[in-house]
Amino acid sequence: MARPSTEPTVSTAPTGSTAPTGSTEPTDPARVRRRWSHAATAALGMVVCLATAPAGHAAESARGAAAGAARPGLAPAASWTSRDAAAYWTSERMAAAAPGRDDTPGGSASASGTAAAAPAAEPAKPAAEPAKPAAEPAKPAAQVPNIAQHFDGVPSVGVLFSVDGDARTHHCTASVVHSPHRNLILTAGHCNPGSHAAFVPQYRSGATTQPYGVWAIEESFAYDDRGTTGDKADLDFAFATVAPAEDGRSLEEVTGGNLLTPTPGYTNDVTVIGYPNVRNDPADRAVRCAARTARLTGTRELRMDCGGFYGGTSGSPWLTDLDDETGTGRVIGVIGGLNGGGPKGPHGDRTSYSPYFGGKILSLYSRAARS
Repeated sequence: MARPSTEPTVSTAPTGSTAPTGSTEPTDPARVRRRWSHAATAALGMVVCLATAPAGHAAESARGAAAGAARPGLAPAASWTSRDAAAYWTSERMAAAAPGRDDTPGGSASASGTAAAAPAAEPAKPAAEPAKPAAEPAKPAAQVPNIAQHFDGVPSVGVLFSVDGDARTHHCTASVVHSPHRNLILTAGHCNPGSHAAFVPQYRSGATTQPYGVWAIEESFAYDDRGTTGDKADLDFAFATVAPAEDGRSLEEVTGGNLLTPTPGYTNDVTVIGYPNVRNDPADRAVRCAARTARLTGTRELRMDCGGFYGGTSGSPWLTDLDDETGTGRVIGVIGGLNGGGPKGPHGDRTSYSPYFGGKILSLYSRAARS
């Protein structure tokens, strides 16, 4: 496909400013409003996340495969606050959300700074998956110069938890994006949080208290025609607003935020940060990788090559100008797009895709930032 004909050159403004301007309104934008509660139907004590797509990056179970197939439900009447989210997602519930004995591959957790662990065996693929791209399969191990490293994470990147369906553990990665109300996160479009969803910045597996709290997701914003195949994959991104903390502070006030920035071109030096789920990476820790992007042949998407980005890393931000002191930078992409963010097959974790950020994402941001 041709490169987007319009590539805005603006980024989101500093704190206190308005949403970016100069972007093109989508022809059929979907402002998907959800207040993830459904208290009457959510099973009490249900553990989180969906069955992972192991070879790529799609949200667990069939979420990636069915992206955009149905419009999520509108906001229910019942409230869902960050206090509710913190009360529900206790350390015990998070620990209980780990996959059962048949789901966790063998191997011990890696120490800080070590390469992300590979699963002992390739788990079965979901029953329904998007078609494999015809071009640019994942590189074999000998051709992949980078392997993601475990580290302690940064406050502006975390995980999504929810209690929908057969939810198990965190199913996607999300990041804080600067906005006027300082309450916005960015993830992949196929990462449908579901009811009673929560965002946990700089998630720490097994921690009694999460270092930056647990935040209730209020509303979600995505395109109805997003997907993970064909042109629909170019819209595989979404925003969500989160409720303030119990003391009234906003999310960005606590964690800092990244600047949403139009993709400056197909060749960029980025740092990608994500959270593989424990089924694919028993360490259950954040990983990071510095890589150079390129164009994904036959599409208007980006690709980068780095091993260790297993299922659960959908929505991982692609950051430029990352400040190690603040843990923030400019976000020019997210793991998502074609096939949910990467090729299928035994080496799918070694190559990741991202939609190209242009007028469509800036227009969606403008809508989300007004909430």
